[in-house]
Amino acid sequence: MNKKKKYMMKAAVISLSFNVVLFSFKLVALIIVHSLAIATDFAITVVGLTISIILYKSLKLSMKPADLRHNYGYGKVEHVCEAMEGVVLLGIAIIMSFQAFAKFFHPSLVSFPWVGFASSSLSLTFNFVGAFLIFKLARKSSSPAVRAEGVHYTLEGFISAAIAVAFIVTILLKRGNYSYIEPYIDPAVTILVSLAISVPSIRLAKLAFVNLLDISIEEPSKMEAVVRLAQHADHYCNFKDIKTRTAGHKKFVEMKIIMPRDMAFHKAHEVVKRIEKDIAMGIPDSEVTVSLVPCRKDCGLLQDNKPCPYLK
Repeated sequence: MNKKKKYMMKAAVISLSFNVVLFSFKLVALIIVHSLAIATDFAITVVGLTISIILYKSLKLSMKPADLRHNYGYGKVEHVCEAMEGVVLLGIAIIMSFQAFAKFFHPSLVSFPWVGFASSSLSLTFNFVGAFLIFKLARKSSSPAVRAEGVHYTLEGFISAAIAVAFIVTILLKRGNYSYIEPYIDPAVTILVSLAISVPSIRLAKLAFVNLLDISIEEPSKMEAVVRLAQHADHYCNFKDIKTRTAGHKKFVEMKIIMPRDMAFHKAHEVVKRIEKDIAMGIPDSEVTVSLVPCRKDCGLLQDNKPCPYLK
């Protein structure tokens, strides 16, 4: 297992471990406090725990080599995991928003707001620490699924911070003469939290679906492929049809190079292998395929009866 794969699996283990802890104390807080905002936060953690399990399995699957059924490997499962996270988070936001609106018409007091504040404070600490560690590993592994998990942890951290502030406001209202406002704080915060997770969830799902449609690799990697190809320009006539795509952390580069028709096959094959190896070295986690196309002997040199410079 190479370093990038180790980073991916380490991120999955961290995510799973943190979510187990978050699930445990948020469940206890929900039972004690009876808060819709904590229920929303708990639902997001349930999704996070589920996604963490799926992420762990998906990353192990994405590392499997290509086979007869999946000729390009299993890299796209990372984008599927990324899309699932975005869609499910958006679904939670919509459901909890409806529940919050309903609670405006049937308000109820929050029990033990100090417990809710303690739970939310602990949650935001765990989430921001988890986000820091996961984003660090995402940069090292270049995995979209790990990056999506980092986004999830960051969102959860901000949500927990907003809920913690809401509990402080509730406690202050209890002590003042504004207790009549208190029942509306919980649903109001729930709606704000739902709106806060909707926008990044839509972006996350949109990006995942775009990547599933074989989006090309990033521009710097494209330029690296062209630069490395140009370094071998004295061994081939021309090139064409450069195509690239991504599948999770894997990148695929395909192209055709035009070789002299009279060049021996084994020599042309050696040139192709050198080009493939060189480009793959310049673009991490890539698979490069170069196809041979014989020239049509229509260049100016041959028409002027001059020798082909690539046959030397």
